[in-house]
Amino acid sequence: MRFDYLVFIGRFQPVHLGHMKVIEAAMQQAGKLIIICGSARQALSPRNPFTQDQREDMLRAALPPEWQDRVFLVGCSDRMYNDQQWVTEVQNLVDKVIAVDTANVGSREAQFNIGVIGSPSRRHTWYLDLFPQWERVEVEDEPDIDASHIRQGLLCEGGKHFADYARKLPPAVYDWLNDFRASATWQTLADEYRWLQDHKKAWSVAPYPPTFVTVDAVVIHSGHILLVRRRNLPGRGLWALPGGFVDEDEPIRDAAIRELREETRLKVPAPVLAGSIRANRVFDHPRRSLRGRTITHAFLIELTPTGDGLPKVRGGDDADRARWVPLFEFTRMEAQLFEDHFYIVNWFLGQI
Repeated sequence: MRFDYLVFIGRFQPVHLGHMKVIEAAMQQAGKLIIICGSARQALSPRNPFTQDQREDMLRAALPPEWQDRVFLVGCSDRMYNDQQWVTEVQNLVDKVIAVDTANVGSREAQFNIGVIGSPSRRHTWYLDLFPQWERVEVEDEPDIDASHIRQGLLCEGGKHFADYARKLPPAVYDWLNDFRASATWQTLADEYRWLQDHKKAWSVAPYPPTFVTVDAVVIHSGHILLVRRRNLPGRGLWALPGGFVDEDEPIRDAAIRELREETRLKVPAPVLAGSIRANRVFDHPRRSLRGRTITHAFLIELTPTGDGLPKVRGGDDADRARWVPLFEFTRMEAQLFEDHFYIVNWFLGQI
């Protein structure tokens, strides 16, 4: 074998024949394959409809028996605004897999030949350049296979055209997805997908693709962060930062304070909130929102303890609930947060 280990990074939403082509090439060149499953702890959405465990189920169902023991799958969080954190997590995951795999077969000082495998298409695999220490193996894309189109077929119009995608999926995965269509989770995702399509259709008459401007408030008080639970689609039931769209006649900072007070009923005067702003940043990842190009201006607001405890809050406007969450608890809530709000908060916490 040319490599001891090859690393294959992807989202596998869902596993399709393009993925299997890469896996087959890897198994021909490496003793073991380490699959890094991205977006492992994100909230479910039409773009990320499957949990890490579900994706592993699909993958294991598609692998022949003789490959099962040679393939490891581990999950990696997204780090939308910090590539170096993401690279570090991937490197640590690979190191841990190899350490466990070789614990009983030799010295931990052994050197292993590790490579990273993927497509030569830079649009999809630019991140492979972030691992120059691993030799790169390129496998041509399987033509006419796009995971986003498969998800569309699964969720659109009750999935009535999903059978058209059978030839792009391993048979076991196609069967798994057909079973998934009978679940309550599928129905929730299909409802959200329909909402998003209606939203985009309403803006389709604009002469240019619209860019939306929003605001978000990261409010910290005595080791707690203020979150709201979304009342409406998209992301109904997920936790989020208080925020919303900017009115055409108001400054951005004023919009952040207005949305904060409307959604949480926070009993702190607007001038005090404005005076408690410690930092602000624009978050503009092109894929941060499924609603379309949405640029948010986020403000870090640190409230000074007064000895009266946490200010009372309650949900209002687009939020059905508001609550103060201890920061230690927040660190475990990635799968419950709307869009990129978990990563926005982490960026600000790194600045405190």
